[in-house]
Amino acid sequence: MLQPHHDGSSRYVSERNPRLGDTVQVLVRVPLESAVSAVHVRTAPDGEQRFARARLARTTDTDAWWSATIVCHNPVTNYRFLLSGGPSKYAWLNGTGVHLRDVPDASDFRLVASEQPPPHWAKGAVVYQIFPDRFARSEQADRRTPPDWAIPAEWDDPVDTSPHAVAHQFYGGDLDGISEHLDHIERLGADVVYLTPFFPGRSNHRYDAATFNAVDPALGGDAALRRLTRAAHGRGMKVLGDFTTNHTGVTHEWFETATGPGGKRTPERDFYIWENGDYVAWLGVPTLPKLNHLSNTLRQGIFEDRRGVVRKWLGRSGGLDGWRVDVANMTGRWRAVDVNHDVARQMRATMGRHHPDALVVGEHFHDYTTDVPGDGWHGVMNYAGFCKPVWTWLREPDDTPNFLGAPVPVPVLDARAVVDTMRDFTSRISWQALTHSFNLVGSHDVTRVRTLVGEDARLVDVAAGLLLTMPSIPMLTYGDEIGMEGTFGEDGRRPMPWDESRWDTRLLDVYSGLISARKASTALRHGGLRWVHAADDAIVFLRESADETALVHVARAAHEPIRLPVRHLAGIGTGRAAYGPAPRIGKRQVTLPANGPQVRVWTWKPADGGPRPRRRRRT
Repeated sequence: MLQPHHDGSSRYVSERNPRLGDTVQVLVRVPLESAVSAVHVRTAPDGEQRFARARLARTTDTDAWWSATIVCHNPVTNYRFLLSGGPSKYAWLNGTGVHLRDVPDASDFRLVASEQPPPHWAKGAVVYQIFPDRFARSEQADRRTPPDWAIPAEWDDPVDTSPHAVAHQFYGGDLDGISEHLDHIERLGADVVYLTPFFPGRSNHRYDAATFNAVDPALGGDAALRRLTRAAHGRGMKVLGDFTTNHTGVTHEWFETATGPGGKRTPERDFYIWENGDYVAWLGVPTLPKLNHLSNTLRQGIFEDRRGVVRKWLGRSGGLDGWRVDVANMTGRWRAVDVNHDVARQMRATMGRHHPDALVVGEHFHDYTTDVPGDGWHGVMNYAGFCKPVWTWLREPDDTPNFLGAPVPVPVLDARAVVDTMRDFTSRISWQALTHSFNLVGSHDVTRVRTLVGEDARLVDVAAGLLLTMPSIPMLTYGDEIGMEGTFGEDGRRPMPWDESRWDTRLLDVYSGLISARKASTALRHGGLRWVHAADDAIVFLRESADETALVHVARAAHEPIRLPVRHLAGIGTGRAAYGPAPRIGKRQVTLPANGPQVRVWTWKPADGGPRPRRRRRT
């Protein structure tokens, strides 16, 4: 709070979705204690650094606000600030904070110029992930014959994670079952339903698609998807599909053509990667042949053709509002070939031309920062920059969870290390990409958060508090809100219990209360992020828009009270408790106590928020 600050939010940047050639105004907040006498913004148009002097736009009782203009000369404009004067005389401000030495450009702030910005609705969204086989069965499901690969199970049967059954145990959940339970999702406050694959395959997860041209009859077929999207849209909700750009199943019609009689002479043969006379399989899994994105015919059919998977299901056939891309990080990559960025750009460009209000988010489990330059996926599933850091802070110390097959358990770290990790990752992508990524504390692929934290369910409150108050799109997995458990991905894919006596209703109130707080707050939905405190068991940060400030305090355990100066929180005394207990507000200090795991959100209209960035016309 006493450090100079800038982020990519509208509080500091006049245009978050500029076009090439636009002039954008950026603001920097510098506490008066810093005694900074001059600010310059450094850019690097066409690869050569350039400095522009900022002007002092306004001085408040606590801060000097400096203003500079940046021309978006290249598709991605990196910038940082050089601060001079004061005790340090020389300091850089970039996405990881203030540095009294030279630093690489990797964590510079970024403006991304695009004629196809992300959809506006996504920034305020809350996503609810559903594994269709395990969420709900409709009456129609009882009249269907299970597929020939299926091992039928009753809804209350335990998940069988043995190798022969884990992918074939079939509970029979379907899309009409989801439609019938939209009331629950709406009451919770989520407004986007994300479905894992609905294409037919020979597994319960359906990532081994046999076709992209139809919805699995076991889920109700094409008509059931349209019933679901219409019902969701009628409630003001969106629906996302899940598309595997990296591979198909061995029963896919393309692969069967490629390997059938005369297959070597068919266009489909080039849809896959072949080595030494055999096909390449994703991670060696023989049922998942890897697609060859050097084939223009393949990419034309997937992305450009109006009957291809991307456009078909975003249109009248399905009514989807976007895609989550499975194995996005590996798509188009094999040995010396790397067309990953080309594939991501083509998918986004096609959606931008034909469905400009659709969202595309890529799956990525580790360092995604070089894979999100700004013109491909709108965002990623933020495992590395959010999920894993949260795990390191909140996991049960006596348990030994690993993260997606890592050879050692996730460490237990203090709050400073957690925040440093988050800042390191998120500083290396644009604010636009950050705010259109999914933050998550679990998914259908990893340990359930309720199991992760161990005996004290209040630590789930803390995880949910971080999930629903930080920038990005929060995503929770079906059943997280009622305390469903699971020690690893497949074990967590348990059927949703619709007997409410089995629910942790206190957790349900926590999730719905935090979602309600998020939706009621412009700062939590659209504000910037300013870190205030991170040490041991407590994290405090501010979310700031021009019209509202939210103070968020999360604690994993009881700690000594944190004290903040009132003068740097102008107007805090006029605020209200958006969630959790109120802080103690004195004449000089704001005190934040905690007697155990907790979440506190306090919002107010700032008494003196400084200048607002002004939009500039295109040059």
